[in-house]
Amino acid sequence: MNDDKVKNEIGIPENAFRELEKGEEYVPVMHPDKQYKEVTPYSVTLGLVMAVIFSAAAAYLGLKVGQVFEAAIPIAIIAVGLSGALHKQNALGQNVIIQSIGASSGIVVAGAIFTLPALYILQAKFGDAITVSFLEIFLSSLLGGVLGILMFIPFRKYFCSDMHGKFPFPEATATTQVLISGEKAGNQAKPLIIAGLVGGIYDFLLSTFGWWAETLSTKATEIGANVAAQTKMVFKINTGAAVLGLGYIVGLKYSFIIFAGSAFIWYVVVPLLGMASESAILSPEVIFSEQARSIGIGGIAMSGIIGIVKSWGIIRSAVGLAGREIRGKSGAIADVKRTQKDLSMKILAFALIAALAITFVFFYFGVIHNLMQTIVAFLVVTVIAFLFTTVAANAIAIVGTNPVSGMTLMTLILASAVFVAIGLKGAAGIVASMIIGGVVCTALSMAGGMVTDMKVGYWLGSTPKKQQQWKLVGTFVSAATVGGVILILAKVYGFSGSNALAAPQANAMAAVIEPLMMGGNTPWMLYGVGAILALLLNWLGVPALAFSLGMFIPMELNAPLLVGGAISWFVSSRSKDKEVNNARRDRGTLLASGFIAGGALMGVVSAGMRFAGFSYACPFNEPTLQLGGIVAYVLLVAYLIWDCMRAKK
Repeated sequence: MNDDKVKNEIGIPENAFRELEKGEEYVPVMHPDKQYKEVTPYSVTLGLVMAVIFSAAAAYLGLKVGQVFEAAIPIAIIAVGLSGALHKQNALGQNVIIQSIGASSGIVVAGAIFTLPALYILQAKFGDAITVSFLEIFLSSLLGGVLGILMFIPFRKYFCSDMHGKFPFPEATATTQVLISGEKAGNQAKPLIIAGLVGGIYDFLLSTFGWWAETLSTKATEIGANVAAQTKMVFKINTGAAVLGLGYIVGLKYSFIIFAGSAFIWYVVVPLLGMASESAILSPEVIFSEQARSIGIGGIAMSGIIGIVKSWGIIRSAVGLAGREIRGKSGAIADVKRTQKDLSMKILAFALIAALAITFVFFYFGVIHNLMQTIVAFLVVTVIAFLFTTVAANAIAIVGTNPVSGMTLMTLILASAVFVAIGLKGAAGIVASMIIGGVVCTALSMAGGMVTDMKVGYWLGSTPKKQQQWKLVGTFVSAATVGGVILILAKVYGFSGSNALAAPQANAMAAVIEPLMMGGNTPWMLYGVGAILALLLNWLGVPALAFSLGMFIPMELNAPLLVGGAISWFVSSRSKDKEVNNARRDRGTLLASGFIAGGALMGVVSAGMRFAGFSYACPFNEPTLQLGGIVAYVLLVAYLIWDCMRAKK
């Protein structure tokens, strides 16, 4: 029987999302013993076109409002739709490659726009002492992306196979459900499509027309506003469908830990900091963003060190395998299944050495022009990028959100402190820090993107080696596109001034770097508190990274995770029949994936409309919007619960 042609029998195996029993094996959708169409002229061409289009769209949106949408899901939807319209047979393997290449766009964009536009912002202050060129932006993004891919590959088997069922992988789950829907027929794909429409229309109306509040806040009431002013305590929750779906897939365990981190910051740390006389006039939001959030950054940094220590055996075995292959002692490699074949460690080692050598040359001739300072900068990039690779991958695997801005901020602070100590400061130090920050930021963003890509491929049965090879090509195209787009936007709009693009992350980076390089204070105490807290949590057996993410990510994005996780627990525990509970949980995963997919796709449409000049003035006042937000959110939650409970075993 041909598995690909009998579409109505294709589906994700029952044991894909749970931990395996002793002796149980996971067999992906595309069987490891068979060969499938993956890399074809069609899949490569469409993937590269997607990389260009989505790089431009994501760069504009990210610089305008500070949010970079995840391109993987919209690209997966487009790939499935096109393969269906063109009546392509055996399209699943090709669609994975299209998604893998195209998704490089959002990953590279996130790395570039968080740091590099800060050079333009600071150039407006310091004039020609700070220079920006296409080559700097392009090479910073490209080298960071390549380093992120190469540094993650040795960890692929650990995250995708060894940890099977231990992490929720929310974005990978949604992308996988979208891709597999193209291979299904009839009622099997129906829940995903309907949920995609519900979530997409809901988020489109919310983001485009604003007919109800996107964020519910206790400050919207008179009592809540007084409480916030006097005690600095506030509660907020995002009402979007995509974030609710994300919480459902994350599950109650991790969403509770993440929210606990958020509650600790907002209900313990922020009120305590607010008691200081200089903070009494500040809002809770300002105290969080300018002070308390630094504890989360310290926690994330320490979580990275803990992750490296815990993963040392994996790192050592990967390095040992590379050494044996380079010496020609790789006899067992030929017996590896197709679905477990990575780039050979020999090629990986040489590619990594070459990428690091080019990075060193770029730093010396293109940025710093001082050998000793270049060596120090190179070591900072290499060590930090390697340290935080597992943190980025873990964050995506747990919550679907990469804390790349927090890790990059820590990188910039550490790098700047080191640079000042060796005499690299002022305008030259700012340029060096920002470009180096761009390399690290893109590397960490790519590591997080790779774990999603590789997990999608693992569940569906793609060949990892092919995904990795073409991810490198997608990164090159995305880096070139982003470089051009940033230069164009800088000339047309600029990043500072009355009508400029907001570039919120880059402005934050610039605000942090300027006093460091020109003389100023750094909240080392708060970073230290976060680091110590992460150590204590790890000692107590609490996932330190999840808690630290809660301390760093704003509350309004953490609270809906808890709601979604609670729904997942509720629908999967109401029946005495285990099979009924499992059916309800699995239907919910499909519906949540639809919410995420629909929200992501409509986010692109909404961004395109804004780019084209569409504007809409909402006629409702804030109390009405808040009330509308409560009603809309309750209806959305009720729909998700109702549809989950309809599942039959």
